[in-house]
Amino acid sequence: MGHGVSELVLELNGRTWPLDPSRSYTVGRDPQGDMVLDDARVSWRHATVRWAGHSWIIEDQGSTNGTYVQGRRIHQMEIGPGATVHLGNATDGPRVSLSAGAAQAADAYRAQPATAPPQQAAPGWQAPPAHRQPGQQSWQAPPAEQQPYVPPQQARQAPPRQAAPAPQAARPQESPARQPDGEAPPVHGDRSPTMFHRLDLGRVMRIGRALENELVVSDLQVSRHHAEFRATPDGRFEIRDLGSHNGTYVNGQPVPKSGTKPIGPNDIIGVGHSTFRLVGDRLEEFVDTGEVSFSARHLTVTVDGGKQILKDVSFGVPEKSLIAVIGPSGSGKSTLLKALTGYRPANEGDVLYDNRNLYKQFAELRQRIGLVPQDDILHKELTVAKALKYAAKLRFPGDTAESEREARIGEVLRELKLDIHKDKKVTSLSGGQRKRVSVALELLTKPSLIFLDEPTSGLDPGMDRDVMQLLRGLADDGRTVLVVTHSVAELALCDKLLVMAPGGGVAYFGPPGEALNFFQYDTWADVFSAFENYRDYDWMGRWRGSPHYQIYAADIDAVAAQSVAVQPPPARMQKSQSWGSQLWTLMRRYVSVLASDRGFLALMVALPAVLGVVSILIPSDYGFGYGPDNKSRTNRDASTIMLVLAVGMCFSGAANSVRELIKERVIYERERATGLSRSAYLMSKVIVLGVVTAFQGLIITAIGFTPRTMPAEGLLLAHLPAVEMALAVIALGLTSMMFGLVISALVRTAEKTMPLLVMFAIVQVVFTGVLFQLFDTVGVSQFSWLMPSRWAVAAMGATADMNTLLPWDPGNPAQGIPANPDPLWKHQTGVYVMDMIILTCLGLALAFAVARLLRRHEPEVMRK
Repeated sequence: MGHGVSELVLELNGRTWPLDPSRSYTVGRDPQGDMVLDDARVSWRHATVRWAGHSWIIEDQGSTNGTYVQGRRIHQMEIGPGATVHLGNATDGPRVSLSAGAAQAADAYRAQPATAPPQQAAPGWQAPPAHRQPGQQSWQAPPAEQQPYVPPQQARQAPPRQAAPAPQAARPQESPARQPDGEAPPVHGDRSPTMFHRLDLGRVMRIGRALENELVVSDLQVSRHHAEFRATPDGRFEIRDLGSHNGTYVNGQPVPKSGTKPIGPNDIIGVGHSTFRLVGDRLEEFVDTGEVSFSARHLTVTVDGGKQILKDVSFGVPEKSLIAVIGPSGSGKSTLLKALTGYRPANEGDVLYDNRNLYKQFAELRQRIGLVPQDDILHKELTVAKALKYAAKLRFPGDTAESEREARIGEVLRELKLDIHKDKKVTSLSGGQRKRVSVALELLTKPSLIFLDEPTSGLDPGMDRDVMQLLRGLADDGRTVLVVTHSVAELALCDKLLVMAPGGGVAYFGPPGEALNFFQYDTWADVFSAFENYRDYDWMGRWRGSPHYQIYAADIDAVAAQSVAVQPPPARMQKSQSWGSQLWTLMRRYVSVLASDRGFLALMVALPAVLGVVSILIPSDYGFGYGPDNKSRTNRDASTIMLVLAVGMCFSGAANSVRELIKERVIYERERATGLSRSAYLMSKVIVLGVVTAFQGLIITAIGFTPRTMPAEGLLLAHLPAVEMALAVIALGLTSMMFGLVISALVRTAEKTMPLLVMFAIVQVVFTGVLFQLFDTVGVSQFSWLMPSRWAVAAMGATADMNTLLPWDPGNPAQGIPANPDPLWKHQTGVYVMDMIILTCLGLALAFAVARLLRRHEPEVMRK
């Protein structure tokens, strides 16, 4: 033992090892290792234990299923007496115990980084427009070819500012290595395989989450029995999907469900967070633990009319980085975020995730990307635990046990320090805590890349700092985090800063501490003022002519884009859950949301009750029966009662649904990108709201019909005419509900729904066919066929024999003048059935229209 180091004793599987600080120890399934474990969850070379000069540490070697301390996955950690480590599983994996500790270690030598010598400015670098300080009498103009226009009365001469010193040389790992021309980049950068597996010609190697598989992958994105490798009779190998929920991918394209696909040495097989490559008869496994590189190359986005809103954006970041993106309004920050996440692929350029093209392999890689929009992506009426519970049900495979989901939710809550808030409603949390819950939702699937859009918008400075510190911690734990923000108070926490210039170009990329010096301004307010005052200045050209560009971006920019102008259509999106399972989960969640909203529940009962009471205020001695005149038997009060009931039901049905899609637009957009079925989402709304609307129809008709005299007999139900008429009212409510969903899918903001709702109700009043004669007016009559109130009132009118109660033109049989009744009101069974069928078909047509309109709320990549 070295001086100052006492013996540390490690216990594993009943054996003990006194550890010698002069050597390191390997733990895994490799028979040649120091500590050998025969457990399928443990990787070949799982971890190492070594003396680090001041303490003992355990270091995970990129294992498939991870190394855990106190339930948390670690990559490297100091260990000492009493420490306990689990391998392969956080709860029941093989346990490593440390029973004796080391003595006080010598102080570790901490080397100070050497300061790089100043570098000369690269040719073409130009100073920015000088900032005019208060009281300053002059300023220095940029070169003539880049000089913005300044009115003569504002032009002044000033002493030049001192040039910004060149930045320090970048560490080698901060810039992704350039590949020689014509040579394909490595599949996983410079990472070595996590482990190796031998494939025998006569053996089938099955992959999955269950312990009985030959290759166990403890990843909730992987099904219990996911896929299998097998040899073909001609000596080659193939991969067979076993009906997995999240799919098996070869080169980013899905293998047909329960189908097979041949594989060769250049193919990359994706299963959850793991990828495999065949090398001879050996299978190399790479586990995505979050430590991946990320780069954008020559991203250009062009909109209709040829206008470029993103211009040739290139940058690259190493693993475990926090990158901030700032810039003035109109600089393309939101467009850049959509291009980087694949939501709106760039027209030109590539996004490389660990040297894999995100656009071409979006179907597979989308599961490894988390996106937190500016608006919260959760239902605020639910508790934190319930919101995460439903999200986990939708995102994890259908064969995931409840205990597995709960365990993962617990891990995320503890990691983000939300466990003490799990039983609180999201609405009761502070702005910063709500943002943590949105981040927690994305962390459920362990994404390697996390993008956030304005997470500190509307937060006070204290919460701003807390959120940025949270993101710093996420990056340190082994993720790459990119945040678009307007706040500049906490930029020092970031590893890199990307500044976007007006017009969508890059004005700066590099360490945040060097940015102000680069722009030669004292504050960010001065920089943004310069962006606004000199919008025509070539900020991108100045950046590319600077020494910062040569250090931090030239390597990325020099590599030509692999895909230009046209992107291939995205592959079929695999769904984690079956359609029926998604529908059931969505319905349960929606019922929970409605049940937690007491105001909605009260309004759901009060609105139809009030409208029903209004209908009985109409004085009528005969209700829906015939009047005292035995010749005409007219009863115009009946038509008025029908009008009030029909319009009331129209308003109730549409009011139930008119806000439902627009208020969940951000949630739907994000869940759609993770595999949510559009039809299951829409059907969940239709079923739950349909039950609510039908219940309201029963209330309004029960109140409206009970005190009235009903028709003597019905058409389909001879002795239940009230039921026939109630069915028409309920069908009208359901169709109006679909109209409300159409409005909700059309508008961009919830504020626009109320005027359209009122307009819809008024139009229904006009086209009921009760206020004036519709059926013989060309054009008006045909237009009324599009109104649900026309067909519902017609169905009620057929039952009540409305042509007798409200004869528009009874004619004069004595003089040979025939009557001219409304053909939709004829007291015939066939007419009633026709009215109801057409009303139902109108509702189905509206449902189809909603499904099409929902595409507007989806990521653009999902629409193709």
